[in-house]
Amino acid sequence: MTNRQILLAARPKGFPQDSDFQLVENPVPEPGDGQFLVQAEVLSVDPYMRGRMNDMASYAQPVQIGEVMVGESVGRVIQSRNAKFPEGTYVSGMFGWQEFAISNGESIRKIDPDVAPISTALHVLGMPGLTAYFGLFEVCQAKPGDTVVVTGAAGAVGSVVGQLAKINDCQAVGVAGSDDKINYITNDLGYDGGFNYKTTDDYYKAFKQLCPDGVDAFYDNVGGPISDAVFPLLNVGARVAICGQISQYNATEKPQGPRLLWHLIVKRATIRGFLVFDFISQYREALEKLTTWYQQGRLNCPERVTEGIENAPRAFMELLQGANTGKQLVKICPE
Repeated sequence: MTNRQILLAARPKGFPQDSDFQLVENPVPEPGDGQFLVQAEVLSVDPYMRGRMNDMASYAQPVQIGEVMVGESVGRVIQSRNAKFPEGTYVSGMFGWQEFAISNGESIRKIDPDVAPISTALHVLGMPGLTAYFGLFEVCQAKPGDTVVVTGAAGAVGSVVGQLAKINDCQAVGVAGSDDKINYITNDLGYDGGFNYKTTDDYYKAFKQLCPDGVDAFYDNVGGPISDAVFPLLNVGARVAICGQISQYNATEKPQGPRLLWHLIVKRATIRGFLVFDFISQYREALEKLTTWYQQGRLNCPERVTEGIENAPRAFMELLQGANTGKQLVKICPE
């Protein structure tokens, strides 16, 4: 048996290329005392990975040239020298873009396949779901009756934000990059309205029509001109959560800086960037709620699945181009 791995071969200049990644094969490692060997089954690819490919200071260390690409996956323990993680246990962790990984159990989450499909631990019942939950309820402080605007509304995080907003009796308005995605979020996820930014000329006018009473909570995954168009519509006391700025991740020149912040003065609004790790002490409570809503059929997230670890770079680049509706996954081996 060999362990196929995807390494970072070069730092991208703008949009990533195939040449920025390298597929290698190495022997499957043996676990030492207190360790266990995981065979990965499903890998998550996410927008944050683009930032980790740059050699710059951020909230986490960048991936170094020649290192395994960073990423979370779910897999099964196939060899163990750790009594807390016996063989057959399903776990999720930051195992990277590879088929096998060694762990000592630190920062590892056990997954019960009887509760939900194991892949949900990588989206609606995992980091994206938690990000949606804390961004909406802790940062945006959404309350019943609020109008909530979500950019990237058909993505892994945005799709959950809209559903949580509806569970909380809010009005949800979403922005996405295709008519099919807008149909999906409104017909299947319960969004009250939305628009395709690629075919919309006047973002402000579109938001004004969809939010005639203004915006109380803005959950931003995208940034750029779309976000600029929301600021004039913020209500007094509005809350803005900055979860991502995907429109700028591949920029080769520095974008224009904030220009509309005077609206925050007029509306006494607050804007806050956050990371899901800020709320780690509340994970258990949030996951219990998300799991209950999922089992009740009130939360769902579609999966776009690419087969094979060798195709992880392609899946990642397609994610950055908006090819996915819901969660982009890479299936590494059969369950």
